Order: sequence, then C-alpha cells, then structure tokens
Amino acid sequence: MESSTNNVTELIFTGLFQDPEVQRVCFVVFLLVYLATVVGNGLIVLTVNVSKSLHSPMYFFLSYLSLVEITYSSTVVPKFITDLLAKIKTISLEGCVTQIFFFHFFGVTEILLLVVMAYDRYVAICKPLHYMNIMSRQLCHVLVTGSWLGGFFHSIIQILITIQLPFCGPNVIDHYFCDLQPLFKLACTDTSVEGVIVLANSGLIALCSFLILVSSYIVILFNLRNHSAEGRRKALSTCASHITVVLLFFGPAIFLYMRPSSTFTEDKLVAVFYTVVTPMLNPIIYTLRNAEVKIAMRRLWGKNLFLKRKGK
Repeated sequence: MESSTNNVTELIFTGLFQDPEVQRVCFVVFLLVYLATVVGNGLIVLTVNVSKSLHSPMYFFLSYLSLVEITYSSTVVPKFITDLLAKIKTISLEGCVTQIFFFHFFGVTEILLLVVMAYDRYVAICKPLHYMNIMSRQLCHVLVTGSWLGGFFHSIIQILITIQLPFCGPNVIDHYFCDLQPLFKLACTDTSVEGVIVLANSGLIALCSFLILVSSYIVILFNLRNHSAEGRRKALSTCASHITVVLLFFGPAIFLYMRPSSTFTEDKLVAVFYTVVTPMLNPIIYTLRNAEVKIAMRRLWGKNLFLKRKGK
C-alpha cells in the first residue's frame, strides 16, 4: 500500500450497536461465548491427542477443525469484544488488511476441512472394508495440509486485490470487523471488477463446497439402506453432527457472499452468528452426539482428578 495513494491510515468501525448499555451487555455475553469457544474446542484438541481410543481419521480431522475454530474466532472476536467498551473503535489500514487475510485464511481452511470430513464419512460408510487402506495416516496429513494451503492461496488472492486499491477518505467502515465488501466501499475508485472477483473467489468456494457436501451426504444416506439397523443408527448419528455444522457454517456464508453487498443491520447480525456463535456450537454438537468423545473426555477428567488427589 503506497502512501501516495492512501491518505487513510486509520479506519473507524461503526460497530454492532450504538447504545452504550447494550454494548456493555454484549461485552459480557460475547466474552463468555468466546471463552466457551476456546475452552470447548481446546478440550476436543486435547482429548483427541491424549486419548488412545480416538486415533481414527475422523477424530484426527475433528481435532484440526477445532483448532481452526479457535484461530478463526480469535481473528475477529477479541478485537470486537474490546471495541464494545471503546467510544471510538479504530484499526490501522494494515491491521484491517491483516484481519481480512487471517479471517479468509481460516474460514476457507474450515470449509475445506468440512469437505475432507465428508469424504472420510463417505469412505467409512460406502467402502468400509477398504477404509483403513484408503484413509491412511499419510493421506490424512496430505488432506489437512491441502486444506491449510487452499485457505492460504484463497486469502492471498483476496489481499493482492485489496492492497492495490487507493483509500483517500472517508474512513468509516459500517461493520464491527474488517471484511472485503465494507472496505471496498471506502476505496476512492470503482471497485465493481474487484467485487466480482471477490464474489467469485469467496462465494463460489462456499457454494461449490456446499454442493459437494450435500451430494456426498445424499450418497451416504442412499448407501445406508444396505446397513444393519445398529450400523444405520451409528452412521446417522455421526452424519447428523456433520450436517448440522455444515448448515450452521454455510448458511450465513452463502447468504452474505453470494449476493450484492448491503448495509443492512441483518448482515451484521448474520456475521455475528458465524464469527462468534458457530465456533462455540461446534464442540457442543460433536460431543453431545458422540459417545466415544464423551467417554474419552470423562476418562481424561477422571485421570486428572485422580492425579490431583494422589498429589495431595
């Protein structure tokens, strides 16, 4: 970003709400939600890595999904929470671009991990006899690495588009965090072409991934007809968790990125849902519907309590 084309060095967020009382209540609520996100997802990462019973590919991917949830939420939420107590909510232009990079990096990594997890369930249910041969430890590492690289390259494209734009005023972003469309509105040039590229890059990744996921789960459900009643119940329970997380993540993302940008308050509230609320819900959804994770967590806590008592 060259200073000759950028008179703007600092940006101001309008925030979510203007009423100071409402902002103070939101501070407490969102702080608790963020802490629950970090603790809940951190517990899953810890449980999967420590427990010997959770070494299957499904839990390997789940631990990485939980790790991404923590980083994805941490890109936006800590700054958003502290801004709720500030009279003027500011961020530097470089800080804004950095936030956009990491927000899209972790967001697309999560999308690709969800696709990988759907593929894992497809192989487990449709090709059970070949599951361990197909889903080898090496392939699992390749798929996770590919998800991170996919997120990185997606985000680099977004940033290369953004840093070429001149910003010469105004400097007020009608949002509570930095994203591409609100920032584009501040550029002192026509951004219609950049808007289309961003729409294609973000929206199409979300839409195509969502269609792949829906198709894979239709195939899985179709194949479940050949399974026993117990096998069907277990598979449906696992798939229900995945489908719930997919809908919670993709619904808002497609709503925001697959249509022209607007300044509606609803857009901000939808953004709150997928930046603040959804990362907290994922560990709840996966643990409530998964007996193996719950048992492993109880063992982990039981072991820690035993060691503490022994230490005393």
